[in-house]
Order: sequence, then C-alpha cells, then structure tokens
Amino acid sequence: MLLVPATAALFAAGPERFNTSAGTVEITPIQHASLMIEAGGKVMYIDPAQGKYDGLPQADYILITDIHGDHLAPALVDKLKKAGTVILAPKAVAATLPGCTLISNGETKTIGDFKVEAIPMYNLKPAANGTFMHEKGRGNGYVLTYGGKRFYFSGDTEGTPEMRALRNIDVAFVCMNLPYTMSPEAAAEAVRAFHPAIVYPYHYGQSDLTIFSKALAGSGIDVRIRDWYPK
Repeated sequence: MLLVPATAALFAAGPERFNTSAGTVEITPIQHASLMIEAGGKVMYIDPAQGKYDGLPQADYILITDIHGDHLAPALVDKLKKAGTVILAPKAVAATLPGCTLISNGETKTIGDFKVEAIPMYNLKPAANGTFMHEKGRGNGYVLTYGGKRFYFSGDTEGTPEMRALRNIDVAFVCMNLPYTMSPEAAAEAVRAFHPAIVYPYHYGQSDLTIFSKALAGSGIDVRIRDWYPK
C-alpha cells in the first residue's frame, strides 16, 4: 500500500508545468522512473521503460540512466524514436542500445535548447551479497537546463556527495526504494543538502512517502506527491 501524507493529495499523473525564459516546460510522469518532457515543440523521454506509451508522441530526444530493466527497454526506445532522434546514454547502455550518443559522469552536452549534465548515480554501500547494485561510474543522473531553469533527475542512487553538492536546482525528481536505492529518510536528508525549490519523489515503489514529506517540513522545499503507479 502506498503511504502518503494525510495533508497531501495523491495527484494523478498529469503534466506538471514550469515557466522558463524560453517558454513552458511540461513534465508528464508515466510510471516509476519513466517520464516525458515537452518544451519548445520538442519531446524528450527519460528512461522510457515502464508504463503505457500508446498515443504519446515520438521522441526528439531520449535520455537513459542505466542498464536495469526499469530504466532501459530497447523495444520501447525503438517504438518511440524516429529519424533524427538523439539518444544520450552511459557507456554501459551502448551494448544493448547501439547508435546512442555516449555521455559519462561529469560530461555536459547540448541537444537542441537543452543543456544536459551527467551526474554520478551509485550506491554508497554494497548489497548483502557484497556487490553494488549501482556501481560508481556506470549510470548517470541528469541535470537539464532549459530557459534558465535547472531540472534534476536522480536515476538510481543514494545521497552521494555529488548529489549533495548540486546547487541552484529548481525542480528535482529524487528516487527512494529499498534495497535498490535509499530510504525516504535518507532521500530527505540528501534533498535538504542541495535544497531544490521543488522536489518530486519518484521511483518510490512501496516507500512511505509520509516519512519523506514530514522530514522536509519547514525546510522551505515544496514537496509534490504524484501518482507514478497508475492502476
């Protein structure tokens, strides 16, 4: 059962709209970690891997964060891409998604009117078997800058030093989902450190969002709860 604050409505997954100097950015939650961004007549998908895409427009740009199946679905990418679609992805993705443009931790690329910064995403501690579900250097979170606004998409990560060092983030989408990423408490602590103006929990599975929201009460950060798991 999804747990959300009694004071916060669980809104259906419709577009979120943000004003920028270059016009409106619309971000539509699709499912789990998958979303669509529309701005300046262009369409971008981040991690199109879960949810329904029938009736949605084809992509001008696609960003992939990691190799796991809840972030990378080659058949969906093939369905959404068209001639000229630019796909940015880390090197580990290239083996199953040929033709993508590589972008590594710390790199910045410009596609259309978007500046894309690749932010490290990884686990700080190994899993019970001693391995890392998300090893450092393999996957990317992303900061997109459009019309002077900065949007952060964490991908699968814990509250790394690189996340905590982010500055001037207007809108953040931050994961939580044990044992794969981090707890709501840890996510809230990391969010307090880089202090975005607005934060959306995503990739949260069965996490208790009440904990996340309460932990950020009084911080001045606008916590927005949306339904990323439509029935």
